[in-house]
Amino acid sequence: MKIITLEDHFTTPMAMGLLPPDTEARKHHRAEMNRRLGFDSEAELLDLGKSRIAHMDAAGIDYQVVSMTAPGAQGYEAATSIPLARDANERMHAAIQANPQRLGGFAAIPTADPAEAAKELERAVKQLGLKGALINGHMRGSFLDDRKYWVIFEAAQALNVPIYLHPTRPQPAIMKAYFDGYDELAGAAWGFAADTGVHYLRLIFAGIYDTFPDLKIILGHLGEGLPFHMQRLNLHVEMDAAHRGLKKTPLRYLRENMIITTSGNFSVPAFMCCYLELGPDNILFSVDWPYEKNTDGTQMLKHLPISPGDLEKVAHRNAERVLNLK
Repeated sequence: MKIITLEDHFTTPMAMGLLPPDTEARKHHRAEMNRRLGFDSEAELLDLGKSRIAHMDAAGIDYQVVSMTAPGAQGYEAATSIPLARDANERMHAAIQANPQRLGGFAAIPTADPAEAAKELERAVKQLGLKGALINGHMRGSFLDDRKYWVIFEAAQALNVPIYLHPTRPQPAIMKAYFDGYDELAGAAWGFAADTGVHYLRLIFAGIYDTFPDLKIILGHLGEGLPFHMQRLNLHVEMDAAHRGLKKTPLRYLRENMIITTSGNFSVPAFMCCYLELGPDNILFSVDWPYEKNTDGTQMLKHLPISPGDLEKVAHRNAERVLNLK
């Protein structure tokens, strides 16, 4: 069975040079994570060739769509993020040209300058052959429901490519209010999902799908927890959505528009909740390499208690449709 994965990350020397020094707690976390994984995740982030392909082969992954890891271009003002995004996209393009049957890419876009971000998305898709864009959460505290960013969504819909809304660390006020002294909870353990889930709901309630009905937005990590709450959410805000003038109920937007991946969440019971709520057509396999092991993802995939036809949809057919893969 063919397997495609589409939330798998890399970084660049330019991006590494912009990061602040690690705290002792972060160094400890990374060391323990690498011990669990069995490889150096930072080294693997910098690899877009031999090692990446070897790990794909070992897990039986046929095609991987790579993207710039958080904070990506969203962590910086325009003067920094524009050259950062262009450099990342050129590096992706070169890696894809070297392994066109194995690698694709999501563009990094400089959202600090929305017009420039839309232009870079168009360049990345039309000239570099990238499959859409990945945006790493909020823009230094600013969310995508702000209409100044909607030129990006307009471009994505016109190009018929998806936007992958990926987590980043919550903004400083949230970090202080909820995670001060508990930094380990602010990332993949909990903070990522909470921040990204709220971000996506803001987009729905801002009318993103009423304005751009053909827009495709992807959420990782089994929908950042939203499939587990969508019934309760709808019960309590259906009347508020109608008051705002939205054309559908929140439940319908979630069921009809939300596209999710399995990245970094390899629980079969959790998958089955998403499968029962959303059906088989908007769930796509992903890993979250190199923060997770490819083999953990493919082992989960092989043990899903769903029909062979639905398994093929999750493994590759849905990705081929959403990403317009030939």
